[in-house]
Amino acid sequence: MNDKSPMAHPAMLICSLGENELSALLALDEACSSVAWSEAQWVAVLADAELAKGNTSVLGIWHEQQLAGYAVVVNLGWDAELQAITVAPAWRRQGLGQQLLAGVIDSAVRWASERLLLEVRAGNAPALALYYQAGFVLDGIRQHYYPPREGVERENACLMSLSLASNT
Repeated sequence: MNDKSPMAHPAMLICSLGENELSALLALDEACSSVAWSEAQWVAVLADAELAKGNTSVLGIWHEQQLAGYAVVVNLGWDAELQAITVAPAWRRQGLGQQLLAGVIDSAVRWASERLLLEVRAGNAPALALYYQAGFVLDGIRQHYYPPREGVERENACLMSLSLASNT
């Protein structure tokens, strides 16, 4: 077993995040994302999670005092949408993404959502593998959706969904 796997670290904890974790979210997002959310965007998301009383969920996975990953999911009525999921580079490929995704699915099931929707860069093979493993299906492609990044031309978005009908 890898010594950094969640199973080897009983201190791993998934919980809801709030305004007290803003600085940790900002730091992790900045370190991991080519297009990080602004502080104002995070403040709005965290406020929605608090004010919406369960219609937005911001989940974090911690190792001791370090935020190792987060996920944001929103209740859209009949559907839920995964808006973001990120795991710190040092913790990737160790099951944290699966744990966060399971928490996201639990939130969507609690909301009685029929489907969980997401979009992902077509070139993000690890994320696509995670979603396919969880049972998501490809619903379509948005051509040239993502703006170019350094060394990468515009990229397609894969639109995916997971039917939750059997989970509700």
